[in-house]
Amino acid sequence: MTIFSGRFVVPLLTLLLLVPSFSASASALPHPMSEDGARTALDWLTVAERGTLDGYSHDRFMPEWAPKWGMCDTREIVLKRDGEAVERDASCRVVAGTWYSQYDGKMLTSEAQIDVDHLVPLANAWRSGANTWSDARRQAFANDLIRPELITVSATTNIAKGGRTPVTWRPPVTGYWCTYARSWITVKHHYALRITKEEKAALIEMLDTCRD
Repeated sequence: MTIFSGRFVVPLLTLLLLVPSFSASASALPHPMSEDGARTALDWLTVAERGTLDGYSHDRFMPEWAPKWGMCDTREIVLKRDGEAVERDASCRVVAGTWYSQYDGKMLTSEAQIDVDHLVPLANAWRSGANTWSDARRQAFANDLIRPELITVSATTNIAKGGRTPVTWRPPVTGYWCTYARSWITVKHHYALRITKEEKAALIEMLDTCRD
């Protein structure tokens, strides 16, 4: 099969070979800290009143997804990492695959059904201390593939979550609460982001499910 581009006829296989393979470091969802580690880290986090959204803009974190490898940006890497039998076109865009949404237990088979969620929402990060960061640090946060900050979930549950914290929103699958709380604390601890008193209480309640 060939693709016509201007005066050139380019074999499809050649184009596919131009898409870089994903590194081993991006092949699995990053692990959050252990329950005991999360409880310890939670006690180290600064507890304060919720900050304001004054000056907040999504573009301060994400003018766009950051390019990572060749034509592949952060979102495409996460979709590949979290899916099964994921197929991409020559521009690294995902065209097929299946994904399991940990938040609500749905199996998804179309890119139209999925979103890449920022586990700690960008707006909450801003309220929690990211308002003082440089734009470069905010963009690194929004594209972090090392911490468990990015995860593929159903678009419907991502919309329902919005910018909320565990105080007012938790994954519908209660069996995921332990991992969700550990991941939330892992991210906030790494970036030294504040939490509220209510947020801490909600996280402790979710951590308690680790022992159920």
